[in-house]
Amino acid sequence: MSSKTTRIARNTLALYFRQIVIMLVSLYAVRVVLETLGAEDYGIYNVVGGVVALFTFLNTALTSATQRFLNFALGQNDLEQARNVYSTSLIIHVLVALLFILFAQTVGLWFFHNWLNIPYERQVAAFVVYQFSIVAAVISILRIPYRATIIAYERMSFFAMLSIAEAVLMLGAIFLLPVIQFDKLMAYAVLVCIIGIVILLIHKVYCNRTFETARFRYCNDRGLFRQLFEFSGWSVFGGIANASRNHGTNILINIFHGVTVNAAMGIATQVNVAVYQFVSNFQTAFRPQIIKSYSAKDYDYFMRLIFRTSKVSFFLLFVFVLPLYINADFVLQIWLNNVPEYAVAFTQLILLSSLVSAIIGPLWMSIQATGDIKKYQLIVSCFLFASLPLSFLILRIGFSPVWVLVIRVGLDILTFIWRILFLRIKIKLPITGFFFEVIVPIFIISGVSSVITVLLHNLFTTDWNRLIMSCIISTVTIGCFVWLFGLNRQEKKMLLKWLNRKHQ
Repeated sequence: MSSKTTRIARNTLALYFRQIVIMLVSLYAVRVVLETLGAEDYGIYNVVGGVVALFTFLNTALTSATQRFLNFALGQNDLEQARNVYSTSLIIHVLVALLFILFAQTVGLWFFHNWLNIPYERQVAAFVVYQFSIVAAVISILRIPYRATIIAYERMSFFAMLSIAEAVLMLGAIFLLPVIQFDKLMAYAVLVCIIGIVILLIHKVYCNRTFETARFRYCNDRGLFRQLFEFSGWSVFGGIANASRNHGTNILINIFHGVTVNAAMGIATQVNVAVYQFVSNFQTAFRPQIIKSYSAKDYDYFMRLIFRTSKVSFFLLFVFVLPLYINADFVLQIWLNNVPEYAVAFTQLILLSSLVSAIIGPLWMSIQATGDIKKYQLIVSCFLFASLPLSFLILRIGFSPVWVLVIRVGLDILTFIWRILFLRIKIKLPITGFFFEVIVPIFIISGVSSVITVLLHNLFTTDWNRLIMSCIISTVTIGCFVWLFGLNRQEKKMLLKWLNRKHQ
């Protein structure tokens, strides 16, 4: 097995361990927060945070830009350029943080006061939460260059440990809430801010001491600044579209149905985040290699990584999604005790959307590697923006809020089809090869595994037996069919070599 593949496998294991811990902590934390704050305050936190989150698409966009240019420079072994990228990105992120504050305190504040459906007696608390959410968002923006540097250098073990530490601190803050003699909703927002500052400082100290390229110096490379800014700008445009879908529709639900339904959406989102992070971690481990292989002009390896990452990402997520989808009602009941209305349907639909996203992720990485994302972002953003007016229309007519996520899944599928056609031209993606090596195995394995799992699941009479057996059955059937039909000969050989090395 090559050193590149070994590094990816090692990083994936580190990120998987990270996610297992974070998922357990996060799911338990949501239950405690819901019980401590109550459904109304939890819904307020989600919808107010959603207003701020409309602007935090900047995080994802800027992380992608910084990491892309760092990986590209490292792929060419150009340490001088990597230093310039780091320093320039720091300047850009400070400017973006200031711009974010301006918009959040003007446009965002106007929207908060004029459109959000907040109970009168909780408006002061909601305003305090809004202000501290802005601070937390600024902290997360300033953390981006350090986070991108750690990932670009593939130091996933430290990244995993720091993420676990952050999750543990968040859990500690939640346990403090019952003993705090103050408004618990406001106290929670303050504690989240304090934890963010601590994690930012740890990121900064580690990067400055570990990486020679991660030391700020004034850089007057206007060409690089323009490249980073342009790439970030188009990424931000795509982020605006994504935010309008994810958070804008949540605000529409608030306007038409109130904070209780927002609580249901918040729960579904937390479930999806916890599950999807397994795939996100897997793709994070692959991202540097995808960009570096393109930078080094190793196009055969570049294309193999895209195919492999898309296919395996889906299967890794499907192992979790299938039993959770079938047992969503019971799982939410165990987790929350009191399950808000629509939470089950929201959870099931948002999990379907995440399956499509799992396949798409590597395709987006391949576009980032080229550095030319303008046309791609324009078209994809049109699909994403369409979710908002369509959701408004169906809610205005009087349809159930469940249809908001039905629209989301439908648009995800249409966007996926367009991406494939676009990549055929942009990076010469072989559509026939992608169809037979990725799409066909996905359809066969997911279809057969679902039928077998559902049929055997219905043979059991108690909810616990159904949950346990569906987890076992789905894992075994998916694993067997992936080995038989999902992996090609080379991938099987690589997996066996890696397993043998682990047992030696």
